[in-house]
Amino acid sequence: MSGANAWTRSRERMRLFPELLAQCAVEATAYGKCVTATTVGKQELKKDLCLKEFEALKTCFTTAVRFC
Repeated sequence: MSGANAWTRSRERMRLFPELLAQCAVEATAYGKCVTATTVGKQELKKDLCLKEFEALKTCFTTAVRFC
């Protein structure tokens, strides 16, 4: 029974994702640009290269979720 509740909560969060992404468009764009810039050609993304941008996006999402 608890598994069903977890799935329901997860689906609800995914339904909110487009709205949250729109609220965090600036941070998402900055993170995307960083990832793109650090993965030129066949270069792989390395851990923590875009940490500052990721943390900003994470903070924005966390704040946006509180107000939904």
